[in-house]
Amino acid sequence: MKVAIVKLGRDPRKSFAQALKLIGGIDDLNKEKRKVVIKPGIFDHRKKNHPTAAVVESIIMSFNKAPKIYLTESNNYKGTGTDRLRLYDEVISKKVSPFNLSEDAETRRLKIAGEKMDLSHVLFKPNAFVSVHVLRDSEMGSILKNLFGLVPIREKVRYHKKLVPVLLDLYEAVGGIDLAVLDGTNAYVSITSGVGPKADFVFVGRDAVAVEAVGAAVFGNDPLKMKVVRQAMKRGLGEGDVSKIEVVGNTIEDVRARIKAK
Repeated sequence: MKVAIVKLGRDPRKSFAQALKLIGGIDDLNKEKRKVVIKPGIFDHRKKNHPTAAVVESIIMSFNKAPKIYLTESNNYKGTGTDRLRLYDEVISKKVSPFNLSEDAETRRLKIAGEKMDLSHVLFKPNAFVSVHVLRDSEMGSILKNLFGLVPIREKVRYHKKLVPVLLDLYEAVGGIDLAVLDGTNAYVSITSGVGPKADFVFVGRDAVAVEAVGAAVFGNDPLKMKVVRQAMKRGLGEGDVSKIEVVGNTIEDVRARIKAK
């Protein structure tokens, strides 16, 4: 599997297109009859630790054949999904619509980590699912942790004690992440320390676990020590061993040097 790391230039759309080319493209996802669901990681829309509109727009532009694209979020204690998605008002169009996962009346009831959960109908195949989050140093990762936003209830804290099974059950329930994107525009050390130095790189791959692993390695972390990565590998959901992942474009060291130089 490949993970592309590409420096974001003046035109992020070109940088993103280059990253997609390096991993072999997305022709199987970008089809005239296949809708696309993009799940940006937005915990708190009043802070800057979320994917930029430029990167989200670049993802949207890459799916030029899709008949419909949903930008999705759910309610949490910081606000409604609708409020948080207003960050991307500039990319909304007839084709691209904000979609609050907590307000969908058409759901599927599934068992997630031993509990019944009603998930929005837009999350399931044949729709293509894209997870985009910021590059960050967190033991729970970014790409996989972003799946927590699929939980429709506002008070998600009840699931924190079994977070890894919840994330991976959600991964399997929706048929996996078809495209994983890490936005390095704002790299931050942890949730508690806030926004850190800009990395100005984008990470793109078809194996979400591999993208998670490469993102963790940027901070000098061993992905194989991350519980969510280990358990994902145990379930056969992807590759978390960086030595077995082909990093194309720029290198992990390039990004690490950029962050340390700030």
